[in-house]
Order: sequence, then C-alpha cells, then structure tokens
Amino acid sequence: MAEQHPTPSSSDAASFAATRWSVVLAAARGAVSARADEAMAELCRVYWFPLYAYVRRRGCETSEAEDLTQEFFARLLAKNYLASVTPEKGKFRAFLLASLKHFLANEWDRSRAQKRGGGRRPLSLDALNAEDRYRLEPSHNLTAERLYERHWALTLLERILGRLEMEWTVHGKKPLFDSLKSTLTGSAEAGYAATGEELGMTEAAVKVAAHRLRRRYRELLREEIAQTVARPEEIDEEIRYLLACL
Repeated sequence: MAEQHPTPSSSDAASFAATRWSVVLAAARGAVSARADEAMAELCRVYWFPLYAYVRRRGCETSEAEDLTQEFFARLLAKNYLASVTPEKGKFRAFLLASLKHFLANEWDRSRAQKRGGGRRPLSLDALNAEDRYRLEPSHNLTAERLYERHWALTLLERILGRLEMEWTVHGKKPLFDSLKSTLTGSAEAGYAATGEELGMTEAAVKVAAHRLRRRYRELLREEIAQTVARPEEIDEEIRYLLACL
C-alpha cells in the first residue's frame, strides 16, 4: 500500500482552504454559498456507495436501500441544510454516517417508501451497479459501520487509481501504467526487465517510471483525503485509519 508522509506538508496547509469539505465548513459558519452546495454535492457523488452498503447491511432490500439513500441525499442537499454543519463535525466520513443514522431513525417506517424523494433524484445512483458491487462483498461478520468504512476506503482508492490512469493515458502511457499499477500495492521489481523489453524501454527507465507512479499515487492519496477532513493535520491520521479498514 502507499507510503505515508510522517507529518503534514506545507503544501497541504497552503492549499487546504480550497478543499471541498473546508468550503462546506466555512459556509456553515456564515452564509450558505453556491460553491459550498456544489462542494457538498460532489462529495456525495463520490461517496454515496458506502452509504448504500451501510443501508443494505442494516437489513434493507435493494429497492428500499435505493429509496432511502436517494431520500437521504435529497434531505442532505436541501437548501439551508449547511446551517447545521459545524467545524466540530470533523471528518466528512463521520459526519455523513452520523447524518444517515439520524435520518434512518426518523424514516424507518417502510410504509412511506413510495413517498420518499417526491420523485427527486438529487444524485445519479446506478442501482444495478451498486447491487452488483454489494453482492461481490465476501461473506463476513462486519458490522454495518465497519462495512461502510471499508467501502469508503475502497471508493477512495478506486478514485485515485482512476485519476492516475487518466493522467497516464492523456500522456500516451496507458500500456506502461497497466504494467506498473501492481507496484502500487506490492513489489514487482522482478518484472521491470520484462516490462522494459515488452515496451521498448530500459529496465532503469521502467524503475524510474514506477517510482514516479508511486510518488504521484501518494500525492493523490493526500489530495483526496484532504477533501474530507477539516484540518490538514488530520490527513495522516485518516490515511492510517482507512488503510487499516481494508
């Protein structure tokens, strides 16, 4: 798994004011802004599946889990909702789960299922894809909370890998990326020579590319984590916690 920085970097602090969760928290201390609404919506678009998995693990069937998740987002993204958000909420991961638990405590009456959302679809949730992903979850005794956190971590890493793939594809290095992505989760030095031969590169050049890939992976990991915590000094703590959830 990716290496971690021992302390927050200066670049973390310098750019932190622009992160999505920080924008939301700043808006909550004053007037709600369109930028904060967009930031909240984007965070929800990225991390909706862990919530769906939580609701499913709580015993809801597919259709009800979809209805509940959609209605939760309709409430969450409603006008003036940000007024209830405070800096003390801390990590977006914890805030979102606490908000969902509160919502479920008030909305568990299944007879209201048809009324949920009022036809609104605040986010485009691929229910079929979500259920396919959920069914791939191995049989285990994870609580709904632990399953939520595990899928949060997996969603984060999938997003980082997707960003990396896009970057390398844009620069015409997709075959090299495909050959080296396994180095992000383990050592593949034994394959450097073979990769170089296949792609017309020296072994040394492949090693340099692998080093750059891992370095960029670490950078993106920190960037993505920064979007979901309230302070830059929380980044490393959150990285350690989420990697432990896998």
